[in-house]
Order: sequence, then structure tokens, then C-alpha cells
Amino acid sequence: MPSSIRGPRRAARAAAAVAVASALAFTAACGSDSDSNGGNGSGGGDNGGDHAPSIELPDLAGQSLEVAAVWTGAERDNFVAVLKEFEDRTGAKVSFVPSSDNVSNFVGTKIEGGAPPDIVMVPQVGVLHEFAEKGWLAPVGPSVQEQLDANFGQGWQDLGAYDGEQYGVYVKVANKSLVWYNANSFAAAGATEPTSWQEFIDTAWLLSDSGTTPVSVAGADGWTLTDWFENIYLSQAGPEAYDQLAAHEIPWTDETVTNALTTLGELFGEDTLLAGGGSGALQTDFPASVTNTFSDLEAPTSGMVYEGDFVAAFIAGNTDAVVGEDALVFPFPAVDGDAPVVTAGDAAVALTTDGTATEAQEALLAFLASTDAARIWAQPGGYLSPNHSLELEAYPDQVTQDIAAALLAAGDDFRFDMSDQAPAAFGGTTGQGMWQGLQNFLRNPADIEGAQEYLEAQAVRAYGH
Repeated sequence: MPSSIRGPRRAARAAAAVAVASALAFTAACGSDSDSNGGNGSGGGDNGGDHAPSIELPDLAGQSLEVAAVWTGAERDNFVAVLKEFEDRTGAKVSFVPSSDNVSNFVGTKIEGGAPPDIVMVPQVGVLHEFAEKGWLAPVGPSVQEQLDANFGQGWQDLGAYDGEQYGVYVKVANKSLVWYNANSFAAAGATEPTSWQEFIDTAWLLSDSGTTPVSVAGADGWTLTDWFENIYLSQAGPEAYDQLAAHEIPWTDETVTNALTTLGELFGEDTLLAGGGSGALQTDFPASVTNTFSDLEAPTSGMVYEGDFVAAFIAGNTDAVVGEDALVFPFPAVDGDAPVVTAGDAAVALTTDGTATEAQEALLAFLASTDAARIWAQPGGYLSPNHSLELEAYPDQVTQDIAAALLAAGDDFRFDMSDQAPAAFGGTTGQGMWQGLQNFLRNPADIEGAQEYLEAQAVRAYGH
């Protein structure tokens, strides 16, 4: 991984962890922060309210664009609303094209067929690098860079860069260091929000003793297991080791990995603490893990579920639980060090066959980097932006505002999702790499050595070293 990517994430300092904890404390201070972080007062079209547009867009009447992303359901609909605003303001026609979970294969196939989409949302830094190396991406132009400089910290810009060139705009991000819980279950058990891993395990046993299975784990989706591991590893091994493992500069057989898997095994190795036990967890996908916790508020299948801020939108769209009342959240607990700050996100990039972007591609990337687009996207919920010019009150509820404030407070002191930094073959493919290796571990948490050997062999193959 180039130093330009690694540098901004050198230290997940204690100040960032404190910012996360305080921003999630549901205090009045966070509400007042939204006034002081009011951004540049920008917005667009009918969705902009009293805000004047922050970006001028060209007349693109008669031009068309295809935009590919993996999003479905409400995520897709909310993004399409952003594209509709762009259409209204430019006269261009924009079509949404669903991509597969494996964006690398999807784009490769489209390029081989001679019909790539114009813009694609890339969820993995490693894949962005692969595309740039192959010459598939057009560097951003002046209008996009202007929006990036105005609205994004250097850390988020660096994540979208490769080998000194800026290619990507991080338009949608996630705070992946959160644990959501059923308020009724905690109240019935007399439980309080844990701040350390040991307190988290103690809380799980307290819930179990009260008659509620503590945790629903989405083991059928390997990506959720990588997130569990990454938070524990970052807190326990520290940011420098995290960077080294992400770049495969240390092996997966390293003692730091042994320690992290041992810690994770304190949860995964106890069937009593998992909804359905380990075997049931391996058959539980992400949506089911959330509904297990919030579909029956009085007698839920589980009391807690781990995943990022996007859980809030799923709760709102698929259960009767009210976020901030029935569904509450606390930061992922610290293990041996600071509380972790792990993020993820989707970068918009322009695909090219000649090394340059069209006027329409450039305009859409600039719009997606603007506060106008971020505000429209934020209003329905289930969305976080790294755009520091977006006022916090654009988010629909206090919980999301607090999570967004925590993300912004961390500045450049965060670590990006480890599996998303890896080559797709190791970090983002079903049936192999981290996804499969951690499913193997969930299946047999006692075999730490076997899990490490599998992960290291897969990493060597994917990284080439």
C-alpha cells in the first residue's frame, strides 16, 4: 500500500476514541455542535430547502450516463434521488445499473465487452488501486478537485488517490465501530453500555442469565466477520500493526493475529452467547442479524448486534423499533488499547478507455463531491458523508447526527476497513480469503492455528508475497 494512503491513518489516537464515545453519549452538546458545524450553507434544487446551490453545473442536455453500484432497496432509492437532482439541473439522462458484490469482476467483464458504465461505486481501496494500475480510471479534473478541497479532509482524499493521482470521491462512508442493542433487553437484565471488551463479555453473560440470547452474528456474510476481527485487532494490536497487516507486511500467522482471534473466540467460542450458536450464526445473514435483535422488542431472538451506522436505516425500514428509543447504540468496546475507529466507504470513479473523462463524467463526480448531493442523500437516513461542509442537522435523527459528529471529530485519525484495502481475492470474495477464513474460525473457534495458516496462504496468493 502506498505511503500516500497509509500516512493519514498513522495514529488512531486516544483523542479520536474519546470523540467517538462522547459523540455517542446522546448529550445536548452534540445538538449544539450542529450549529457550529453548519458547513457552507449550500444545497440544490427542491431538496435544498433554504440553501443556495454550492456548485454550478453545465448544460448536458442530450448526454447520457450509466452509473453502477451494488446498492439495492432503500440505499439504491436514496442514491437515485441524488441522480435525479443531477438530471434536473443539467438535462442529462442518468441510468442506474446494478453491479455485483464483486465489483472487480463486474467492471472487468464490462470493459472486456466494450460497454463499461461511466461511473462506478468502488467499495474497496484495493480494487480502486487495481483499476488505476490497469488504466481503467480517469483522474479527476479541476472542478472535482475544487469540491474535494472545499469539502473533504486530506485523509479521505488520499484514500481516493493512487500513485500521486486523484481518482476517487468518497461519497458514502460508514462508521463500523458500533454495537446496537435492544433497550428493553438491557433494561430487563439491568445491563449498562460496556466500554471495554471484558465488560462487553460480562454484559453478554448478564443478558444470557436474564433469558435473552446476547448477540446475533451474521456469519453467513463473511464481510461482517472481518469487521469483528478488524475492530478487535486495531484496539488490541494498535494502529501500526493494523497498517502492517493490511499491507501484508506481517504474516497472518503473527502473534498479534493469534491474540485477536483468541479474544474473538471468547464470544464466538461460546454457543450460549450466540443466537443459534455457532452453527446458527453461520446461517444468519446481515438482515436477519438485525431483525433478530429488533423485530420483537419484548422477546427478541438476541439483545445485541454489531455493525456500522447503516444498521439504523435497516431498523427503520424493516422493524417497528424506533432508533434512539427502542434501538440504542454504543461504540465498539476497547480491548487492550483505545476504542477502535474503523471506517469504510464507497468511492465514485470515472471509467475510461482513453485515459480521460467526458464532460458529463466530470460534472457528475463534482456534483457527488458537493454539499448539494450530500444533503439530499442524508435526509432519508442510512447515510454518512465525510463531507465536513455538510451541516449535522441534514441528518434525520439525533443518533445519526451523533455518529456523523464522531466520524468528523476523528479527522484523519481513523483506519479504513482492512478487508477493503486488500486485493479483492483476499478481502472481498465469497468462499476465499478473509471471508472464508473467518467463517472457518466461527465454525471451529478452537482451531486458531488452522485459521491463521489458511489466512496466510490466501494472503500470499492474493498479494503475491
